[in-house]
Amino acid sequence: MQASDSRTSIGGIDVARIAELRESEAATFRKARPNSEAKVGNGMAGFLGGVPMHWMTDWPTPFPILVESAKGATITDADGNMLDDFCLGDTGSMLGHSPAAVARAIRRQSGRGLTYMLPSEDAIAIGPLLQQRFGLPYWQIATTATDANRFALRVARAVTGREKILVFNGCYHGSVDETMVRLIDGKPVNRPGLAGEFRDLTRATKIVEFNDIGALEAALGNRDVACVITEPVLTNSCMVLPEPGFHDALRRLTRAAGTLLLIDETHTISTGPGGYARKHGLEPDLFVLGKPVAGGVPASIWGMSEDVAALYGAYDRTKEPGYSGMGTTLSANPLQFAAMRATLEEVMTEAAYAYMDGLARRLDAGLTAVIDRHRLPWHVARVGARVEFICAPGPLRNGGEAEKAHAPELEAAIHVALVNRGVLIAPFHNMMLISPATKAAQVSRLITAFSAVAARLAA
Repeated sequence: MQASDSRTSIGGIDVARIAELRESEAATFRKARPNSEAKVGNGMAGFLGGVPMHWMTDWPTPFPILVESAKGATITDADGNMLDDFCLGDTGSMLGHSPAAVARAIRRQSGRGLTYMLPSEDAIAIGPLLQQRFGLPYWQIATTATDANRFALRVARAVTGREKILVFNGCYHGSVDETMVRLIDGKPVNRPGLAGEFRDLTRATKIVEFNDIGALEAALGNRDVACVITEPVLTNSCMVLPEPGFHDALRRLTRAAGTLLLIDETHTISTGPGGYARKHGLEPDLFVLGKPVAGGVPASIWGMSEDVAALYGAYDRTKEPGYSGMGTTLSANPLQFAAMRATLEEVMTEAAYAYMDGLARRLDAGLTAVIDRHRLPWHVARVGARVEFICAPGPLRNGGEAEKAHAPELEAAIHVALVNRGVLIAPFHNMMLISPATKAAQVSRLITAFSAVAARLAA
């Protein structure tokens, strides 16, 4: 958290006004949710920290929102409050809550068995769908993008014979250990806040700033990096877009160094049906996508090029027998395949993305107009259907700048104020998603609510 006692303003807003807003909005939140507060306000019995997963207490609200139901782009809480949902499970439900085609597929498969470590008819259809959609010839199925990234990095190390990987400062790749590093005052360190990590993760991980081609070239110069793993756009703190020529240089430099390139599209799948890589002509050796690929059912995919598959095949034929360390018992279960097939064939369509992009452009323009009207030193960034307002001037160039632009106290106050006006956004970095189920009226309500909160802050 940023220290607030030494500053008079955050994001151009007086700290006293931020505190006043958060306090008053917290009271409003509590008053509207007596049933929820009674059930979860003091923690849920039997769970460590009072919640089933620790990040449920990381939301800025006084206590977690207890969900009664979710459908389309709307959440209803245990007190009957309805929220226009622009968080959408932080991308897990990017295509809307319980898309009809996915719900039908789940019901159908539930009567046929949920897991049996063997393929189903849906699996036969999925392979060609992945090839056509994302452009790589060979695929495997995992349960989370964290799993998929771990497995893909194992392949990269196996086929290159190299130990090190390279990440960009501020990256997001789930909870993959090797990627939990940061640059602080120019020095690579373990990411602050890691629990129970006893290793120096920087021993086998190099880290440079996004968009810094010179630093990237220097880091690859020793030809000891097995793989560069990156998001096409940094999305973990405040959004950072690639500068012109960056991805071309990244691909050229990795090839020159004999280093594989892994593109993780878990957040940037908001760009289009084939992700950012397909839309912008990137040529990854390895590819990972999790979260929304099965419409909200836990699943992920990881693919590889023809060359990588051939190298891994040769490696696999000569390695000693035994468990590869890749795959889990529930990976590639038939429920995943049923939901994934329905998602790819019926939900994640060109028409859906065209609709999402149109509303995202409208949201971008509306938020920008509010910021300009109130002369706030903020900006808006967007990648496809993913939009963020950032409480600092922009655009941002790298993860270091994104970290400094993060304003937790201010963002928390805005978040609760928007909830009280019927709008839910992501809790950590002002992220908003447009789904195929999102309505134009919901976007208008979000812009109106944001305007009301901005006016109060800027008064």
